Amino acid sequence: MTASIKNKKDSSLFWFLGTGLGIGILAVALSNAGNPKNMGICVACFIRDTAGALGLHGAAAVQYLRPEIPGFLLGAFVLSLLKGRWKGRGGSAPLARFAIAFFVMIGALVFLGCPLRLVLRLGGGDLNALVGLAGFASGIALGSVFLRKGFDLGEAENRSTANGLIMPLIAAGLLIFIAVRPAFIKFSAEGVGSMHGPILFSIAAAFIIGAAVQHSGLCMSGCIRNIILIKNPQMFFGYAAIFVAALAGNLLLGNFKPGFEGQPVAHTDALWNFLGMALTGYGSVLIGGCPLRQVVMSGEGNSDAGVCVLGFLLAGASAHNFNIAASPQGVPFNGKIAVVVGFAVVTCIALISTAKTKKAAA
Repeated sequence: MTASIKNKKDSSLFWFLGTGLGIGILAVALSNAGNPKNMGICVACFIRDTAGALGLHGAAAVQYLRPEIPGFLLGAFVLSLLKGRWKGRGGSAPLARFAIAFFVMIGALVFLGCPLRLVLRLGGGDLNALVGLAGFASGIALGSVFLRKGFDLGEAENRSTANGLIMPLIAAGLLIFIAVRPAFIKFSAEGVGSMHGPILFSIAAAFIIGAAVQHSGLCMSGCIRNIILIKNPQMFFGYAAIFVAALAGNLLLGNFKPGFEGQPVAHTDALWNFLGMALTGYGSVLIGGCPLRQVVMSGEGNSDAGVCVLGFLLAGASAHNFNIAASPQGVPFNGKIAVVVGFAVVTCIALISTAKTKKAAA
């Protein structure tokens, strides 16, 4: 029994390291192929760009139907099917998950990056990401307090196959839009939205990453949560591998520029870098995964994760419709208010869900 457990742990560590190295290498390759610098992959930014392409916001500089998002989802979908692990399930507090996911995305767009981009920014020398990392870990620590006290949104239950297929079908539809380019899809002529790699390479890279994350279970909020709650650092090595691969790639290509000032698509407001990522970490640990993990789980047939992805999409639109998202010039007043409101909303949901669990246990 002991040998079996050890072999399982060794196998998990192998997959975390392999997935991490693959993500880091592919992220640098995507940046080098045309994606924004230090943003070879950013789930939050890519969902925000997709919202713009669908006409959900009017910020002309961030409108592009990013093929990486459907690529992540379909990679997870195909591998889970092949492994016999795909199953339609969901129905666990969908509106609470939607609300928390909305503010996870708001926090990320105030920081200007998802947890994965945070690591990639570090690999490019952006020291503002160190502040964001401290905030992200602090938010997860706060969420872990509620987890210890019994916070629970409930377990996903088995649902129909049709229910689980909705998100993969949406992803397939987005790829069709990318190929056909109908007139109602918007594409930025300049700015971040105009920066992208070749479509087929982007889809292939994202498909591989989605499949690898599905198999390994890699998740940045899960990584820090596991260290805090069960003293298990294995998943941490996956993110360390992303950092090492990104750092090596940026050094090799001459893109490593250490410092706080002048970093690509970043701002230097330390307080809001910290608080933005703290909100993202806080919400992510409560909904059971960071943005990339939610996209991957939605490909596995989990409609609860699909609800979270739709929450991200609405937040990506709202962030630009209501002047919430940060820019290299800093964080607008509306963005600061949105982060404060986000902490209040997520805390209310956490308190109510924790109290309900305690009452049920009694």
